[in-house]
Amino acid sequence: MQDADMAKSYPTITIKLDSVELQTKYPTVLKGKEDIDIKPRIDGFIDAVLVDEGATVSKGQPLFKINSPSAIQSVENATALYNTAKLDVERMRPLAEKGIISKVRLSAYENSLASSKASLDQARATLSWTTVTSPVDGVIGSITFRSGSLVNNSSILTTVSNTSTMIAYFTMNEKDLYHYLNSTEGKTQAEKIKNMPQVTLLLADGSTYGLKGKIETISGIVDAASGSVTVRVAFDNPDKLLRSGTSGKLIIPDYVENVFIIPQKATFQQQDKILVYKVQGDSVVQKVIEARSTPDGISYAVFSGVEKGDQIVSEGVATLKNGKKIKVKN
Repeated sequence: MQDADMAKSYPTITIKLDSVELQTKYPTVLKGKEDIDIKPRIDGFIDAVLVDEGATVSKGQPLFKINSPSAIQSVENATALYNTAKLDVERMRPLAEKGIISKVRLSAYENSLASSKASLDQARATLSWTTVTSPVDGVIGSITFRSGSLVNNSSILTTVSNTSTMIAYFTMNEKDLYHYLNSTEGKTQAEKIKNMPQVTLLLADGSTYGLKGKIETISGIVDAASGSVTVRVAFDNPDKLLRSGTSGKLIIPDYVENVFIIPQKATFQQQDKILVYKVQGDSVVQKVIEARSTPDGISYAVFSGVEKGDQIVSEGVATLKNGKKIKVKN
């Protein structure tokens, strides 16, 4: 009787079902829809760098000028051979018309002319490669070689990123994957992906990108080492605010029904477990719960460990211990 008289009063709440939007965050690094390595097609020295890092370029715009002595020499040699073959045909054609030489012999000269013309065209095409152009509209990345540098067809001069659409990859564990697939409408995975909620991009400075992203693909193979799949999300980037290499977090909403919502101050942690004090008669007992934080960081959505109608202590849990007698504050 004396213990009951000395029992301290604590406020409590009664557990009830509710609905809530939860969020799951995944780290990511953005890439352009196309991140293309720019390499020269011939060997030579860089004569000129025609763009700067970070510049916006158009498809076909010149980026580098390369001095290739071998390409120039090839054109000169091919031109000389072509001119010689042309003179031979011009010299032999009247003779063939007069029957002095056979038409077969003239055909041989004409074939030589056609071959030399093809070689000249190829040499000129190769010489045109001394101007390195952009294959797509995009933004220039780091420029790794400067004027005077010797380069070849394995040298990466820069990268052009098509940033009209940005791609974000992230990994999701199997548990989350099946949760989202099972909670999304659709008969096939393709239909479910189409119906998945839009994704929010949280930038490194804490700001939220203004446009939502859309999940496009989920890899068909689970990584055996990590037990995860790779997911691709696309974001439109009309104002070019996003750049390749931008880091951030992807926020995927999770709409949950028939879940218990309790204040986080009604919980405490013990060895990485979340617990509450359930009122049982005139005392309390510890209960381990499975819970996820709500986006505001104030409440928990509880999936197991308590039942509808249970009464738990809502404040002052730090002063309680298992089995302690309390009074319920009205």
